[in-house]
Amino acid sequence: MPSSFYFSRLVDRYLLSKCPTLTRIVHAQLLKAGFIRTTYWGNRCLQLYFKSGAVIDAFRLFDDIPDKNTISWNVCLKGLFKNGFLNNALDLFDEMPERDVVSWNTMISGFVSCGFPEYAIRVFFDMQRWVIRPTEFTFSILASLVSCVRHGEQIHGNAICSGVSKSNLVVWNSLMDMYRRIGVFDYAISVFLTMEERDVISWNCLILCCSDSGNKEVALDQFWLMREMENKPDEYTVSMVVSICSDLQDLCKGKQAIALCIKMGFLFNNIVLGSGIDMFSKCNRLDDSVKLFRQLEKWDSVLCNSMIGSYSWHCCGEDTLTLFIVAMRQSISPDKFTFSSVLSSMNAVMLGHGAQVHALATKLGFDSDTTVATSLMEMYFKTGSVDSAMGVFAITDEKDLIFWNTVIMGLARNSRAVESLSVFNQLLMDERGLKPDRVTFMGILVACCYAGFVNKGIQIFSSMEKTHDVDPGNEHYACIIELLCRAGMINEAKDIADKIPFEPSSHIWEPILCASVDVGDTRLAESVAKIMIESEPKSSFPYLVLIKLYEMTWRWENSVKLRYTMNEHKLKSTQGSSKIGIKSSVYSFEAEQLQIHGG
Repeated sequence: MPSSFYFSRLVDRYLLSKCPTLTRIVHAQLLKAGFIRTTYWGNRCLQLYFKSGAVIDAFRLFDDIPDKNTISWNVCLKGLFKNGFLNNALDLFDEMPERDVVSWNTMISGFVSCGFPEYAIRVFFDMQRWVIRPTEFTFSILASLVSCVRHGEQIHGNAICSGVSKSNLVVWNSLMDMYRRIGVFDYAISVFLTMEERDVISWNCLILCCSDSGNKEVALDQFWLMREMENKPDEYTVSMVVSICSDLQDLCKGKQAIALCIKMGFLFNNIVLGSGIDMFSKCNRLDDSVKLFRQLEKWDSVLCNSMIGSYSWHCCGEDTLTLFIVAMRQSISPDKFTFSSVLSSMNAVMLGHGAQVHALATKLGFDSDTTVATSLMEMYFKTGSVDSAMGVFAITDEKDLIFWNTVIMGLARNSRAVESLSVFNQLLMDERGLKPDRVTFMGILVACCYAGFVNKGIQIFSSMEKTHDVDPGNEHYACIIELLCRAGMINEAKDIADKIPFEPSSHIWEPILCASVDVGDTRLAESVAKIMIESEPKSSFPYLVLIKLYEMTWRWENSVKLRYTMNEHKLKSTQGSSKIGIKSSVYSFEAEQLQIHGG
């Protein structure tokens, strides 16, 4: 007769197979050996049935176990949750003659796995009423669910009252990450400071907390402090540091981080390498991103996405498309981020390729994704295919604020002001309660400016702060001032510029300067030009406009003086250029010079 050791190894092996047939064979052997009537072997066989998905057989066995203990009930409860039998699990929990902390933890984790985090938190509060002492697992799983400060504070307080040791890394790391996720960064740092012991996860959470709060330089300082205190970083730490350098566009520190990755042997970790590619790209070192990518022996979707995103960031549409095609040929499946980057890189000449990528996205089922749909509309608006863009808008169900902003701005830039206003009104009536932001108002003000809707533009600009609680920025003031100047309302525009509650940029004054020249108001032009020169001394624009004005009014001496001043300050006029795409060639016209790219 086989021994209990033989059956123990057999059950351990078959737990990995998840095969109902093999489970029934083991059950039969246990019956034959007379072991199945014992509680221990009944529980082990119960695990096998639930692991293989044979829930009905598991119920029969559960009923046949003569002396069920708390473990039997817990195994059954966990198995029901794992197999999606939520209602049966709830009934079983109510029937349990005795519940221990494992039973309550199983309920909490079960609700989480079934997508009901709010019920998991309710179970925790019920657990307290039954005076069941939580374990570290209880606190760690609850910390991952919290979405409001009040619940977070309650769980934190319970951890302290339960006597959780300050050296318990699982609980306190979970609480740190909880506060970081809900944006209470001061509390997260306080938890870190009170910990008696810290590991690499604690430091990673602190660095991420500083970065998420916008203090990226402080985040880098914490990394150097971590190393000074002889805490060894892992791949996730250095990938975070490289990403922070990327956000700061700090090439010097980014290179130091990459050098550390090479020294520690982390460079060929895909996450670290992807961060490095992104960092060099954002620091305008695309060639270095390409060098890193070419060192790869094997491609994967993450690294290909990083490189495709880098090409797209630098508007290298042909390189983006080429890498996309090569990756597809190597059986690397694209995802929504791949399609978004490829579509965003398309220019007017590549519209045909863009349509093919659109067709592929539709074939693979990505066209309904909001991110991909946004990039599709951006591509079509950029190439003037407004009807195609609006077709994407019509069939997309899940619309986020970025999606709405893309439509509003795209229509505005294609001189479809009335449609842009209509979409803006749809956004205001959206059922999900989306609220317009600074980008939204920028788009709608651009539409009013292009169409000359003065009254509507003023009304929308006035409603920003009063109705929608959005503070106008430089770009909004510049837009409303340009709208007024185009309508010949120069004095009104000047009044608004004078009353801006912050130091305005020189761009705000540009429309007033141009309008004053058009109407021949020399005094206003000179005063505005003086403000612009003080604000941005290295800009040649105010000098050139004044020179034009002086030459129009026959004031040659003033014109010569300004040209001399420009030469003295080494200011050069910006050359205008234009590009025309014909088939596979791009014709660039610049300062009476024709250049051909591609073809």
